[in-house]
Amino acid sequence: MTVRTVGVEEEFLLVDPATGRPSAVGGVVLRHLDERPGSPEDAPEVTGELHSEMLETGTQPASTLDDLHRGLREARAAAVEAAAVAGTVPAAIATSPLPAEPTVSDGPRYRRMAERFGLTVAESMTCGCHVHVAVSSDDEAVAALDRVRPWLAPLLALSANSPLWQGEDSGYSAYRQQVWSRWPSAGPTGAFGSLAVYRETVDTMVATGTVLDEGMVYFDVRPSAQHPTLEIRVADVCCEPGDAVLVAALARALVETAVRSWRAGEPAPEVRVEVLRLASWRAARSGLDGSLLDPRTWRPAPADDVVDLLLRHVGDALDEAGDTATVKELLTEVRSRGTGAVAQRAVLARGGDLRDVALSATL
Repeated sequence: MTVRTVGVEEEFLLVDPATGRPSAVGGVVLRHLDERPGSPEDAPEVTGELHSEMLETGTQPASTLDDLHRGLREARAAAVEAAAVAGTVPAAIATSPLPAEPTVSDGPRYRRMAERFGLTVAESMTCGCHVHVAVSSDDEAVAALDRVRPWLAPLLALSANSPLWQGEDSGYSAYRQQVWSRWPSAGPTGAFGSLAVYRETVDTMVATGTVLDEGMVYFDVRPSAQHPTLEIRVADVCCEPGDAVLVAALARALVETAVRSWRAGEPAPEVRVEVLRLASWRAARSGLDGSLLDPRTWRPAPADDVVDLLLRHVGDALDEAGDTATVKELLTEVRSRGTGAVAQRAVLARGGDLRDVALSATL
């Protein structure tokens, strides 16, 4: 069996190491990167983002979880080296604990976004973890998209790392999801049924003149426009690299399980977008510490039980990729210590302040 490759993109805040506040130095960092001698082809990517207070890294495609973990550590180290040029450090935290007034990065596309979407752009400084799973064709990508949809909320719950917003506890474990849902093209979708319907939908969305281009089709899961992959975009950036490996391993197993179902002629699950939105909301609200929706019944169930259902759903794919033991070990770890949201609130419970929370997540 050929194992699908998997890669991870992570977004980080650039924070002042003294104050913990986001610092708008992304342009400085990128100019330094542009002036360096050429990097090896297999070097991690370090790029800018919509806001100057952010950087994004990308790993090379990996076949094993050990290679992926190594790639994540190397990408994070590259981000640390790049950020240091501007006297900042990257923080693996999905929203800033401290109040911030984000700065839109230079460039005509970003300026157009700011003009068109106003406060949505100003308030969307959030950091996600995007998993790219290799697919053999666009048809396969859309077939997998249709079938992984019921299982995305548990990935969000596992990665929850954004409880604080503008200096306040949001009451959510993953408030980033609430912020991100303001974009008109964001969130879950219905089943498309075919590549032709998917393409027609995206083309119509762009033709409305609402989004600038296909890059702004912010579905929770979408075929990548740049790579031969299916991109799963629901997770917060994780404080611990092992949590990102866990999310990526489950995402790869979901895609493999979905493709097998499609090849066997099984229909995509019938679930309405309205229900998927509720599942996502519940995952964002309580992470692993409350109830999630059971994808078999769409009724509340303990989060641990729903995650165990996910493990059973993708069990064959995990076994055949050799990932089962690692996934179970990483899941035990996150269940034992809690998600990033739990860690952030623990800093405050110990008497720390918002600065301490931000700096606790630095790489």
